[in-house]
Amino acid sequence: MSETISFLPSYKDQPTKAAEYLRQALPLMSRNKISTDPTNYAIWYEYVAGKNGALKEAIDAMIEKKTAFDPATSKALYKKYICNDSIESFESVRSNLLKLLGKTQQDVNKAGDTASDASGQFCEKTKLLENSKDISDIKNIVSEIVAETSHLAEASQTLKKELDKTNSEIETLRSELEIVKEASVTDALTGLLNRRAFDSEINNIIEVAEVYPQGVVLLLMDLDHFKRVNDNFGHLVGDKVLRYTSALMKQHVDENHLVARYGGEEMAVIMPDTNRDKAIEIANKIRVALAKSRLQRKDNGESIGQITISIGAAKLESHDTFDSFVGRADECLYKAKETGRNRVIDDSTL
Repeated sequence: MSETISFLPSYKDQPTKAAEYLRQALPLMSRNKISTDPTNYAIWYEYVAGKNGALKEAIDAMIEKKTAFDPATSKALYKKYICNDSIESFESVRSNLLKLLGKTQQDVNKAGDTASDASGQFCEKTKLLENSKDISDIKNIVSEIVAETSHLAEASQTLKKELDKTNSEIETLRSELEIVKEASVTDALTGLLNRRAFDSEINNIIEVAEVYPQGVVLLLMDLDHFKRVNDNFGHLVGDKVLRYTSALMKQHVDENHLVARYGGEEMAVIMPDTNRDKAIEIANKIRVALAKSRLQRKDNGESIGQITISIGAAKLESHDTFDSFVGRADECLYKAKETGRNRVIDDSTL
């Protein structure tokens, strides 16, 4: 539904779909006494679209608790679930880096001034040596040159220490920036790629699809009756089921495959350079392994019951756009749900 260029969301829903989201969002906003400003509309647009699972869960919980949707709350929701909140971390790293560069420039300027002063002193002393014949005067001048040289060496050594320290701090900032970068594309709960990263990867792969001789397959997965898990055991147990499923998926996919959290309980696997048969084989391994799992609550050993997953698979075609490719996989997923769940349906059967 949405994708990110830098940290800001953009949308590419068809006008009819966007109008439908508007029709659904406005009554909800009115019912909850929420002003129809752009920030609030973005929040409720994502909510009714149903793809931003984390946002939907947060709002549902607030509605259940009858929490007021005041401006501060709306800002927090927008920042956390729509506009990537890692931007604050990025700005912090950027600010620290600018301060570090400014200090380094001051150190270099100071060392430069010291070297310039020393150069002037050497010139003066050289002239004095040229005109001095008294051995005592010469010794004094040489002593002054040695002292000045020593002072210059100390300044150079100080600069070296400061630059070494700066280099170490820059390396620390670089590591922090890598963490921020990783966080901006990672779903916090599951550790999988987040939705925005998924959208970006799909678009990138479509642009260079010809470099994959075996083709590209997309799997969309949805946990069956997941609401029952949350209703019967609570959201904490539901979160653990999502993490378990994510880890299971990672175990069965190939190294070049990209695993993402597509929505609330929906997962996705982007499979570059993978043929249809191999993709369906992997999908069934994930499905069977999950169905055979017997998950229990750690606190009391109570069985959560069988957890199953429905999977839709689509092979990238030469004419595909993002919407057509993902839409076909979604259609197969819907068909898997409609025909009994706990199965894999691929687009060759459509």
